[in-house]
Amino acid sequence: MPRIARMLNGGEQTVYHVISRTALDGYPFGDIEKEELVKIIKKFSMIYFVDIFGFCIMGNHFHLLIKMYPAHDFTDEDIKKRYTLFYGDEKNFAENKIGSYREKWSNLSEFVKEIKQNFSRFYNKLHNRKGTLWGERFKSVIVEEGQTLINCLAYIDLNPVRAGIVARPEDYRWSSLGYHIQSKNEDNFLSTDFGLAEFNVLDENERLRRYRRYVYEAGALKRPDKDLAQTIDTDILEKERETDFNIGRIQRFTYRTRYFTDSGIIGSKAFVMENYQRFKGHFQTKNEKKPKSIKGLNGIYSMKRLSESL
Repeated sequence: MPRIARMLNGGEQTVYHVISRTALDGYPFGDIEKEELVKIIKKFSMIYFVDIFGFCIMGNHFHLLIKMYPAHDFTDEDIKKRYTLFYGDEKNFAENKIGSYREKWSNLSEFVKEIKQNFSRFYNKLHNRKGTLWGERFKSVIVEEGQTLINCLAYIDLNPVRAGIVARPEDYRWSSLGYHIQSKNEDNFLSTDFGLAEFNVLDENERLRRYRRYVYEAGALKRPDKDLAQTIDTDILEKERETDFNIGRIQRFTYRTRYFTDSGIIGSKAFVMENYQRFKGHFQTKNEKKPKSIKGLNGIYSMKRLSESL
């Protein structure tokens, strides 16, 4: 079966949630590997036309939330500056390649390929191995800016909490919130321009405080310890009865949900429909798709109806 073409908005600014998993068993990425992968992402974000909103490097996969900018947003002089910043003055700049640089550096697939290939070389050398490191090709979801973006970013930063690795999201150093808190967002690697009025303040520390509050509110409901055979607390049971056991916003973040990773397009109803019309030829089904509302995330729709995955 031929691969379905990736949905890429090459001619305009677009936010993507990228997920890629290793082909190796278990959790092969330890502290050294995670640290190097962050360095590689940071390195290539200097040259590609991209803003990094968030990331999380787990033991067998990584998440990126990024905005790609189109080629026409950048002048020839911008290309030269990025080239010099990345390669230094010692490598001669080829004027006749400006067009190819512009197209490559505005391409999501090229950006992710560079990251994965460079990390593969590092990993194989470190572990004295050969062969493939990554599994199937990376997933990407088109994400609407604003409320959907901040929801997706919180979902990414709560990965280590859901996995039971840390109790507080900023305690995990290989995530965007951990990088903000522990590294003070060194070199301004991460963007906090979320496109929401709530975060539209000049002071960077205040922006981060508001985002941290948002993440804590989203992840406030603690996950029951699945290894302990115990009854559910009466207060929790009563709260669930009040909501008629519907999955709410808090549970969407505390537990795993496929909508941020497998929906294809996520955002407002109009945003999903607009982008679906652009890419409807990518899908084999002849039936017209309609945006599907997501329970627990008011006003956010998905291109696909996905089964619950808690």
